[in-house]
Amino acid sequence: MQYLPFLLAPTSISLSLYLLLFLFICFSLFIIFTYGRFYINALSSGAAISLSQIIGMAIKRIDVKSIVKYRIMAKKVGIDIAPSSLEAHYLAGGNVDQVVRAIIAASKANIELSFDNACAIDLAGRNIFDIVKTSIYPKEFACPDPAKGTSTLDAITKDGIQIKVKARITLRTNIEKLVGSATEETIAARVGENIITAIGSSDCYKKVLERPDLISRYVMEKKLDADTAFTMLSVNIIDITVGENIGAKLQSAQIRADTQIALAETEKRKEAAIVRQHEIKALAEESRVKILAAEAEVPKAIVQAFREGNMGIMDYYHIKNIEADTEMKSALSRQKHPLNI
Repeated sequence: MQYLPFLLAPTSISLSLYLLLFLFICFSLFIIFTYGRFYINALSSGAAISLSQIIGMAIKRIDVKSIVKYRIMAKKVGIDIAPSSLEAHYLAGGNVDQVVRAIIAASKANIELSFDNACAIDLAGRNIFDIVKTSIYPKEFACPDPAKGTSTLDAITKDGIQIKVKARITLRTNIEKLVGSATEETIAARVGENIITAIGSSDCYKKVLERPDLISRYVMEKKLDADTAFTMLSVNIIDITVGENIGAKLQSAQIRADTQIALAETEKRKEAAIVRQHEIKALAEESRVKILAAEAEVPKAIVQAFREGNMGIMDYYHIKNIEADTEMKSALSRQKHPLNI
């Protein structure tokens, strides 16, 4: 009697219930066949992930296969990373593959690296896996970097000789100092600056050529890796050549400049002398005009003296003799000095 209500239910309602049951069974089979293999794979590997978490990741369009694979990889080496942590880093745009591989490599090398620290470094745009590798195997790079357009460091010794240097820097990464610290570009800039300083403080270029190791020692003593994410293991001078004699060039340029200044001063004095000569000529002409004007007044004065009886005929002839004597002396002077004519 207890099943009688169901038996008496309308046929349309029974069909609806059967349809819903059929759809539920199909959906369950779809979920099992689609995501069940990820659940079984994780469970059999000892890195269990609940089916609800797998379905939730699929809804969020997360690569479930990759998340399961990376969790299994970490679990196999004894590192338990929560599926939610992997999911959060994936959604944040991080590179889960590099983070997991870096943590595994750090664990094998007995380097302390937490998942959160690795995620922070990865999200900062750094290649965390390469950083771990440089912590295990030190990194070498040239100073200066030829890729940036400069192949040598150029410096001048105190005797004016140019020295061209190529150096190689060896660094090991300190992961615990990586966040918030300066990068290898900062170390390269510091090394280049101190190499130039060391060469510039040398009295003679021959000393630099004889003992390039003194430059390396000088740079290493400066502790240039302070406040950086690296430990500087060595600085080696791999090539050193002699460039131009900059001191001689500067002296030659100074001599040319002094010569030009002296020539300019000479021309200036010459022009001043010419101007003065023209002024003297003008003054001479002015004086001559005044003399001629005065001479023109002489006959008038003589006539006036005759009229007033202040001058006799003998005085007049005496004046004429003086004029003749003066003209004769002037003619003789012009003959002895023809350039003055």
